[in-house]
Amino acid sequence: MVVAYEAAELLEVASISTTLESANWHGARPYYEYRVATPGGHPVTTATALTLHAQLALERVTGPLDTLVVAGGIGHEDAAANPLIVGHVRRLARESRRVASVCTGSFVLAAAGLLDGRRTTTHWDQAQRMAASYPNVIVDPDPIFIRDGNVATSAGITAALDLTLAFVEEDNGTGLARTVARNLVTYLQRPGNQAQMSMFVDAPSPANSLVKRTIDYISAHLRDDLTTPALAAEAGVSERHLTRLFLKHLGLTPGRYVRQARTEAAAHLLASTSLPMAAVAVRCGFGTAETLRQAFIDRYGIPPSRYRLAQAPAVG
Repeated sequence: MVVAYEAAELLEVASISTTLESANWHGARPYYEYRVATPGGHPVTTATALTLHAQLALERVTGPLDTLVVAGGIGHEDAAANPLIVGHVRRLARESRRVASVCTGSFVLAAAGLLDGRRTTTHWDQAQRMAASYPNVIVDPDPIFIRDGNVATSAGITAALDLTLAFVEEDNGTGLARTVARNLVTYLQRPGNQAQMSMFVDAPSPANSLVKRTIDYISAHLRDDLTTPALAAEAGVSERHLTRLFLKHLGLTPGRYVRQARTEAAAHLLASTSLPMAAVAVRCGFGTAETLRQAFIDRYGIPPSRYRLAQAPAVG
């Protein structure tokens, strides 16, 4: 069952329902039955101004339920402050085999006390606010989704696909999950601990011009000597000063930033090319495939070979 509310994100609800219906088409056993529940069972205006009709009134839903999912959306703050929604989500969670949220739906779970003491993720842009609002929740802004016991939380909108595919795989095996992904023309499944954000597309430019010049230099010279002494010499400052600036503006030492930049670059090449692992390692400045492997495990929790396999688009 999916819980929606005013200004919930329609694409999150649709990602869940479409994935489950595709699993049904291709032989899911047992058959997935999915319903949308809203307060009072009333239609809600979604974040995209389209109307979503519910099949059930949230307050009339009774368990047991297999899976309870709370959608996110720009209305999540009001939903998390609504005692009717929070109370019934808390009640239904006790009667559900597994509980999940997509994106900022995690705020509703947190308000219901369902995330206390649990490792949790949410949309990266809201992670700091969640941590401040719910100090008993262990917030990790990086992964696409996290499973902690029978509770799963996921990142932004399209992570609903990844999380639902993970459920399909858990329930029916990899074969059906791969078939569903192929039908949806999406990846089989991005690893849950894959970073939400890539340096190539979203890292904001630091306000400090020296730091910006240095990270631009790093991006353009991944194969070169990028030790802190070499970077400090390139920037014309002391190692101590460069380290202080990196910590202030990026929250990382120069060495940590270089390792992260190289790993992100390797991830991009693994997903977009068929270069051998050794060639990827050299091109990104790791030198050897084993060094790349260790960095990849540190960053993503999986070896690069598995990451590449997961990135292969399921088409045809």
